Amino acid sequence: MKELIAFDLDGTLAESKQPMGDAMGEAIAGLLRVAHVAVISGGDWPQFDKQVASRLPAHADLSRLWLMPTTGTKLFTHRDGTWLPVYAELFDDAQKQQIFTAFDASLEATGFVPQETWGDRIEDRGSQITFSALGQQAPIHAKEMWDPDFAKRRVIQADLRERLPGLSINMGGATSIDITREGVDKAYGLKKLRDASGIALDAMLFIGDAIFPGGNDYPAKQLGLDTVRVRDPQETLSVIDAIVACQK
Repeated sequence: MKELIAFDLDGTLAESKQPMGDAMGEAIAGLLRVAHVAVISGGDWPQFDKQVASRLPAHADLSRLWLMPTTGTKLFTHRDGTWLPVYAELFDDAQKQQIFTAFDASLEATGFVPQETWGDRIEDRGSQITFSALGQQAPIHAKEMWDPDFAKRRVIQADLRERLPGLSINMGGATSIDITREGVDKAYGLKKLRDASGIALDAMLFIGDAIFPGGNDYPAKQLGLDTVRVRDPQETLSVIDAIVACQK
């Protein structure tokens, strides 16, 4: 029996940057009755609030929920009726500028410039800088068509690794690349979660849609956690149902 079930967000619990559906909110609430739950993803807290926290039913036991924005470089828990930060690890201004410059140079060098974009393509999340190829507000159908096999982002990722040695560069969501400090990935975040929660890594299960080499969920597998790769939120619902049935 696992004490904690950890999830990726986009493509796992919800469509890219969309709120969790009602069925997923109820499923997470049911899971919280039998285990702790963590969500770790590249989005910042406002995105987590929109996609997860605000979508949970009133009966959900939020005291067992751990929300980890920006690949676990931030941690929020629910205490006394509100969400409170436990820690936050931030880039300094010089590091941010270096990353912005590298993004511009990489896009020009690789030639992956889309014909249309929606909103800002680079988002400063404090402890993580995220590049969204089509922009932060791109519609789901456009995102799904741009890089379904991750091929474009693998090229950009390889170029950025040459330009930004010493930083972690991973693919996430449907069109995103996340940059964090060296060694910061979901394995890093999950180890921070272990320390904060007191729950051992071998008592955790990780569920995500990008558990493959180069995917931003893959570090959880490399860390040695038991993992389940899902295709989409619908499959995640089936996995949650099975976990709840086994852990009752």
